[in-house]
Amino acid sequence: MVNRQTATATTPVEPAGNHAAGNHAAGKSVSGKSTAAKPTSRAATARSAGKAATEVAGAESKNANVARFLPWQEDIARAWLQQGERFAHAWLIHGLAGIGKLQFGAAAAASLLCESPREGLACGACHACTWVAAGNHPDLRRVRPEAIALEEGAEAAAESGDDTAEPAATGGSTKRAPSKEIRIDQLRSLESWFNTATHRGGWRVALIYPAQAMNVVSANALLKVLEEPPPRTIFLLVADAPDRLLPTLLSRCRRLPLPTPAPAQAREWLQAQGVDDADDWLAAAGGAPLGALRLAQSGESACPAWLEQLLMPLASGKGSDIGVLADQLEKMPAAQWIDALQRLYVDLMLAGAGAVPRYFPRLAEPVARTAARAQPARLAETARWLTRQRAVAGHPLNAKLFAHAALQRVVLSCQA
Repeated sequence: MVNRQTATATTPVEPAGNHAAGNHAAGKSVSGKSTAAKPTSRAATARSAGKAATEVAGAESKNANVARFLPWQEDIARAWLQQGERFAHAWLIHGLAGIGKLQFGAAAAASLLCESPREGLACGACHACTWVAAGNHPDLRRVRPEAIALEEGAEAAAESGDDTAEPAATGGSTKRAPSKEIRIDQLRSLESWFNTATHRGGWRVALIYPAQAMNVVSANALLKVLEEPPPRTIFLLVADAPDRLLPTLLSRCRRLPLPTPAPAQAREWLQAQGVDDADDWLAAAGGAPLGALRLAQSGESACPAWLEQLLMPLASGKGSDIGVLADQLEKMPAAQWIDALQRLYVDLMLAGAGAVPRYFPRLAEPVARTAARAQPARLAETARWLTRQRAVAGHPLNAKLFAHAALQRVVLSCQA
């Protein structure tokens, strides 16, 4: 369960980016003139200090929504951003889903554009950080599918130039559904931006996510840009599945793999967001803290009751009541229960190989007994089948029949 009051107060927003080293010398005034202090009275000093503190607090409060790196990302970000002018023009940021890759990319963009970075990271108080937080920095472009832009809000869609997004078709409407792909026209719209001088001679950042959403045409268009990159421009590609990108595109990017945080650090962060039973949610998300937070806020259980009802009879060599379970699954989004079944099959195959279950530790005993009865080849084939069904989960012709067919497949695969 999630303490929503605590979560609202403490959950960090998507991170901003960092600034390349060397662009802003620490400790110098904007004019470059000496800033030596003149003698003042104690009262004047106190008034000045109070005013300065108020201004700083006001600025930081005003920009509280500027993206920040997550706690387990800060050390990696600082080391990565110290490259300064040697910073590569294209980076592929990748790793396990739910560990905060997009937040890292957004924080990196903010830091690169920041005018007064602190230890390489965005200050959150300068003009550039204010613009980034407001979503209108002239040197930042977010390129993502229309569907994601609309989920992020109308302002986000307009900021990326995706002003052609339309609602999903209903009834006799001729309007198309928002695209789930990054289209070539989105990349072509950047051409005029590339030909415009950067603001104050700084960096220009294009944040592309999820990179695997590019189709072949748009990926080839980006490849041509990366072969002759515009000056002072950095491309940040964020991907869960880099293997789905064109090999030629991968060859043009430097890779930045982001590791899964240590369990203790992830647990501490989740508890700060008001999540109870953090270990259970972390296990359900495969150790990914943002994935665990989403699951905890979704209203479902870390170990769904219907999954236990399915598994317990199978562990005893009996058949599950598919009809009753199908009635339950019919009321849920198909993607939700298919995801749970996919995690169950990972645990079954791990248990079959003598390893510890990863996603549902509370079901370790029935998982082990079921895996001992099942044939490994059948488990692997059903796991692949579930992956294919997950791709079409949003379009079942009949939700109950779809759930019934999936459950029947599961039961058959777990029999001796």
